Order: sequence, then C-alpha cells, then structure tokens
Amino acid sequence: VQLQASGGGLVQAGDSLRLSCGVSGGTFSNYIMGWFRQAPGKEREFVAAINWSGGTTYVADSVGGRFTISRDNAKNTVYLQMNSLKPEDTAVYYCAAGRHLTDIEGAYEYWGRGTLVTVSS
Repeated sequence: VQLQASGGGLVQAGDSLRLSCGVSGGTFSNYIMGWFRQAPGKEREFVAAINWSGGTTYVADSVGGRFTISRDNAKNTVYLQMNSLKPEDTAVYYCAAGRHLTDIEGAYEYWGRGTLVTVSS
C-alpha cells in the first residue's frame, strides 16, 4: 500500500489549506485513515482519523474546530481541511492507514512521506 500526501505549502496565519492523501496498492475502503504531524524539534503527534465509511471522525483537541478530516472512497483519497491556521501548526503532515480508529501512531501500518505546511505570522 502506497500513500502520497500533497497540498502543503507556505501560508499566512489565518489562512486555510487542504491536504490530500492518495492511496494505491490496496483496498482503500478497508482502511482507517489518519493524519499526523511533526513540528521541528518535536515528536510526531496525532491530528485526526476517520473510519472506513467516513461517518466517524476523531480529531485532536489541539486542532478541533479548525481541522476537518474527510475521505472519498471513490477517489481513494483522504483530506485534511485546515482552517484558521496558526504558526504552531507548522509541521510536516503525514497520512497513515491502519485498522483501528485511534490516535496511537504504532497502530497505523502504512505511512506516506509527508507534506510540509509552513504558517507564517
């Protein structure tokens, strides 16, 4: 299973950005999809996850109300809509695929290479 994240870039505080993650080599609808991020000098942290159908989502408190995760099973793609971005959202964002709706990094089996989001103040 291969994952490819895209959509990162340089934005200003308060802007919005949508990340995409395309999945190939597996049955997309079989996987829980998650987003994680790693800021410079920090450990990777959970951002959001979504179940197979897209009917259940789990979003970290740190981004709740600003970030939304969604998926399109017909396009084998998961999205992360990020609104009201803050400088502290600056990080490399990774998508991941697994079998459990969880914030535990080790539960995800497959990972993409990440896309950099930089938020300037």
